[in-house]
Amino acid sequence: MTLPFSHTLKRQWQRLQPGTSCALCARWLPAGLPLCEGCDSELPWLGPHCRCCALPLPVDGLLCGGCLARPPAFDQVLTPWRYAFPVDTLINRFKHRDQGSLGRLAGALLARHLQHLFDEGQPRPELLLPVPLSPLRLRQRGFNQAALLAGWLGKTLHLPVEVELLQRVQEHHSQQGLSASERRRNLKQAFALVKDAALEGRHLALVDDVLTTGATADSLARLLKRAGARRVDVYCLARTPPPGD
Repeated sequence: MTLPFSHTLKRQWQRLQPGTSCALCARWLPAGLPLCEGCDSELPWLGPHCRCCALPLPVDGLLCGGCLARPPAFDQVLTPWRYAFPVDTLINRFKHRDQGSLGRLAGALLARHLQHLFDEGQPRPELLLPVPLSPLRLRQRGFNQAALLAGWLGKTLHLPVEVELLQRVQEHHSQQGLSASERRRNLKQAFALVKDAALEGRHLALVDDVLTTGATADSLARLLKRAGARRVDVYCLARTPPPGD
């Protein structure tokens, strides 16, 4: 089938212009844009959420029941999306199929979200700390997705990153499918700080891909605050919705 002249001319013009294609729908984009306007607007943006753990809620600015009953050690979770399609697919392809281009896209969008919050007065951390993987999981996967995200965020936001400060010192069963209490038990004594970590009075931010129950972030934040950290935030790509939502 012969393409209309106008369509052919448009294709030729696009090939001559510096640009790229939308990572989700493959539509041509000018250089510097990761997603087209349509895909960007249809992402599962978080909306109203708990002001501490970012759990999606019907009304914005409240504390969820979990944070009221058992306040977490971290101060605030900052994330742009709910864990839903197509963000869930993007994250899983990044984690389990080693598609670094999707990880860089997600990191760029998270950095854009965080920079907007910083511009509106959100306090900037002094240091980014990726959630560590166990040595066994790191060997199996070949990379730590949280460390990659932290690196991309640090470069874009001009924040230092310390990959080795937090360490997972115990192998453990997967957290997937466990309840919040089971996750907490699973994480007891799972993490350690390197010796002589100078954290007194510092504002830190943990970086991970998805926050589910918050048990991992809570365990790490408690460890950091025992070492003297003043504030610990959590930066992640997505927050899971409440069960049954």
